[in-house]
Amino acid sequence: MPLIAVKFEERRRHQRVKVVLPGRYMLEDRLEYPCQTLDISPGGVAFASVTTPRVGERVVAYLNQIGRVEGTVARHLEQGFAIAMKLPLIKREKLADQLTWLVNRQALGMAEDRQHERIAPLVSHTTLKLPNGQEHLAKLIDISISGAALTVAATPPIGSPVVVGETGAQVVRHFVGGIAVEFNRPFPAETFDENTTL
Repeated sequence: MPLIAVKFEERRRHQRVKVVLPGRYMLEDRLEYPCQTLDISPGGVAFASVTTPRVGERVVAYLNQIGRVEGTVARHLEQGFAIAMKLPLIKREKLADQLTWLVNRQALGMAEDRQHERIAPLVSHTTLKLPNGQEHLAKLIDISISGAALTVAATPPIGSPVVVGETGAQVVRHFVGGIAVEFNRPFPAETFDENTTL
């Protein structure tokens, strides 16, 4: 089967592609819910969901294969809701590339692969540096090429730029006793293993 050429053009309505990806989304009250995508474009995402957030509410979602996306609720759907995203050009192009890959993978019948396997690092003790310069001792629970979960006393706001060890990152989630971060730059997959240090 030939590869599908998915072309995302700059126009008022972005081309949507039907890609079903499981994930979770968080509302302004910080509660999380499971979801799956109905379709995605570089300008928005339609979700099948168990709740229907109000129009205009900010939503942050974590999707398998895509990672973190955010936007505001644009409309309600019979099965859920849709968000509108305003992404900078670089992020929009990255998302378009990811969607092209996912559509082609589905067209070719390629197996579903896991979003960046998480492993327990051999060296788990590290530090978390906050934007104000404060440093806190932390312990890595697990790491992947794109992010990490760590136990730490500090709870910087979601979206905060932080440094884990010597690695720049952004806080993407809170949980009891710690935080999850997404690295500013993924580690090269070919050199990533349990010996990787941050």
